[in-house]
Amino acid sequence: MKQPRIVSREEWLEARRTHLKTEKALSRFRDMAAEERRRLPWVRVEKDYLFDTLAGPKTLADLFDGRSQLIVYHFMFGPGWEKGCPGCSFIADHIDGANLHLPHHDVTLLAVSRAPLAEFLPYKEKMGWRFEWVSSAGSDFNRDFGVQFTPEEVASGALLYNFGTLSAGPEDLHGESVFVRSAGGEIFHTYSSYARAGDIFIGAHNWLDLTPLGRNEQGTMNWVRRHTEYEDEAPPHCHTPAETAGAAAE
Repeated sequence: MKQPRIVSREEWLEARRTHLKTEKALSRFRDMAAEERRRLPWVRVEKDYLFDTLAGPKTLADLFDGRSQLIVYHFMFGPGWEKGCPGCSFIADHIDGANLHLPHHDVTLLAVSRAPLAEFLPYKEKMGWRFEWVSSAGSDFNRDFGVQFTPEEVASGALLYNFGTLSAGPEDLHGESVFVRSAGGEIFHTYSSYARAGDIFIGAHNWLDLTPLGRNEQGTMNWVRRHTEYEDEAPPHCHTPAETAGAAAE
């Protein structure tokens, strides 16, 4: 980390007010993007998907749990895996907090994976998550919504992921899909996002972005571990107050 200038409180306030203009512009742009997203057209879901859940088989309509809006997190947990993707697990750590509020705003949020239910439930218990996590095993759900690929597609080095071509990747990837259910029972797909679009759901990143070191990563989320696998707290990287004072004196 390059040491920033050490300045007076008055100079800091001037710099902070300048940066506030950038923050306000970002907030307005984010609001504009959200409004544009809400105006996207919808696609009627014609296929009957069936999911395996702790309460037995459920249709896509059942997953709404009586609400009109459904957000599905496509969690990377393929058949035969013993652990979920670390990045997906990082995002999943933030779901239970959101679910304290979303059901009161007519939204159901849950996770779906292609692995059989029995394969990922032990991992869910170990991680301490409470959100509903269902299996799409045996259905085309993950493939239809852009997060599952055949071995041949993986071998080809050209995966149609995130509305483009990804040169390499596994058979299962992550993303988010949103659905709405009309009063008459029709279901529509309204939105999907992939790759770094999921960053917006990671509250820990927003806290880190406030700090001088930020995310302190050499690659996207390369520092992230499953929350059960951190060995200890990260060692300090910043200058100590004494070092800072010495640098300022020089």
